[in-house]
Amino acid sequence: MGFVSEFKEFISKGNVLDLAVGVIIGGAFGQIVKSLTDDILMPVLSLLTGGMDFKDWFLALDGSTYKTLEEAKKAGAATVNYGLFLNAVLAFLLMAFAIFWIVKLANRFKKPQEVVVADPGPTKDQVLLMEIRDALRTRN
Repeated sequence: MGFVSEFKEFISKGNVLDLAVGVIIGGAFGQIVKSLTDDILMPVLSLLTGGMDFKDWFLALDGSTYKTLEEAKKAGAATVNYGLFLNAVLAFLLMAFAIFWIVKLANRFKKPQEVVVADPGPTKDQVLLMEIRDALRTRN
């Protein structure tokens, strides 16, 4: 089997196409979640915290004191930017919260799937016991 025919077989499988569609929809969904987080949840959180921004929370490793992170970067100071890390963690938690509620809302619109439990039938032991029972009935 040649390279081209193997590639053609690989691409024509449903898994690859499903994955491609999932990635494209996931990208679009990511934009929705990002907008929900940045444009709706973050402004509300900013209002609740009095407009506190963690981006200027940092530690300058050269021992100097800088008012802003930008000022420290201009001076060429090495910094530990724990405020930016806190912002990233907070943004992640807000996105996770937004995704949780979107999935929870989407699950309300799903039709409940009816679970059909098939009768497994008697086990080998049960069949043997039924045969013994039936044999004993015919003896009498």
